[in-house]
Amino acid sequence: MTRLVVIGASAGGLETLRALFRDLPADFPAAICIVIHVAPESPGLLPSILTRRDGMRVVHPRDGQPLRAGTAYIAPPDHHVLVEPDVVRLSRGPRENRFRPAIDPLFRSAAQAFGPAAVGVVLTGNLDDGAAGLWTIKQLGGVAIVQDPKDALFPAMPAHAARRVDVDYSVPVAEMAGLLTRIVTSPIQGDEGGPVPDHIGVEVRIAGGDHPRNAGFEQLAHPSPYACPECHGVLLQLKEGGRIRFRCHIGHAYTVDSLLADITDGIEQAMGVAVRALEEGGLLMGQMAEHFAQTHGDGYVERLTTAIGQARRHADAIRTLLRERERQND
Repeated sequence: MTRLVVIGASAGGLETLRALFRDLPADFPAAICIVIHVAPESPGLLPSILTRRDGMRVVHPRDGQPLRAGTAYIAPPDHHVLVEPDVVRLSRGPRENRFRPAIDPLFRSAAQAFGPAAVGVVLTGNLDDGAAGLWTIKQLGGVAIVQDPKDALFPAMPAHAARRVDVDYSVPVAEMAGLLTRIVTSPIQGDEGGPVPDHIGVEVRIAGGDHPRNAGFEQLAHPSPYACPECHGVLLQLKEGGRIRFRCHIGHAYTVDSLLADITDGIEQAMGVAVRALEEGGLLMGQMAEHFAQTHGDGYVERLTTAIGQARRHADAIRTLLRERERQND
């Protein structure tokens, strides 16, 4: 069975991938699929940045494009990239861990399609996208690799994966190309064609665009007390390997860390909106006080002046909380 290497990266990923591709030979004997977190409006320049004249070919794949050894397929902006045994699939399925493209959908599809022939690599980045997918690759007999967190520009993502998964290798990027070449030219360990757990196929179908209900996710999970930060629907809770993940009825998916990050962002945005509303209310009441001083007498002005003072104190209190949160996050 042909090997497939799947790589996930986020913050610091461009520099790290450039270092990796400087060392990979043009005739690398396996296909590589890559997800790096990019904004939906990104101009899609990653293939041209990573391609070297004497190196591997790097492309944004077309949906249904055959997988070929010696070619790296990098997810285009705003698309998940998934794999089947012989082809690449593109999807605009729901965001996972706040991203599309996301790493976990690619890794799960690689585990499903390639089993012990899949090689998963988690590189530099924040939070923990890729950890659940790498766990799936390992569970289905594949090889799990992380960049040594001490070598990563942003160590959180490989560190999370190393804590979640019994990884086979943790190496600096300078050793990654040689390691991958040795792995893909070595015999595959483990049996081919083992059973794939139901929930993996369900989540691959959701990433491919199937509605979670039609894919059967509701039969695998149960409601949680939390709401989806993106669509505000109920999040369903799934236990996997002792860890909890969440997915809503629309299909948006979160780990605990990514859910907390999204909720935290929402809190800070709401606090900013509250400050703006209080300040605008104070300005409006100030104008009303000037008007009422001429038309309604001192009683109205006194009440408005008190309300203006309260609005300013409340706005100042919220600003103090925001500054405290910023200091805690530094």
